[in-house]
Amino acid sequence: MNKADLIEIVRETTGATKASSGDAVDAVFEAMAKSLKKEGGFTIVGFGTFKVSKRAARKGRNPQTGEAIKIAASKGVRFKASKQLKDRL
Repeated sequence: MNKADLIEIVRETTGATKASSGDAVDAVFEAMAKSLKKEGGFTIVGFGTFKVSKRAARKGRNPQTGEAIKIAASKGVRFKASKQLKDRL
């Protein structure tokens, strides 16, 4: 499923226009991003938990040359599915 498919499902379910369904999906994604940035995570009951994870800086190797390189610290998003979602799968 991609974003266009999700917008179409919202349109069919709510009976709203495609434009307003797209705005609703965009608003949800924006709220999720803001919550991750501001609070470090959030939970949707019955679906799962999104959480910001931090990766420490580390040393790596260039696979082509074998040269040692520094890999910068970074942040990523982790998702843990709720029990209800796991049971539905």
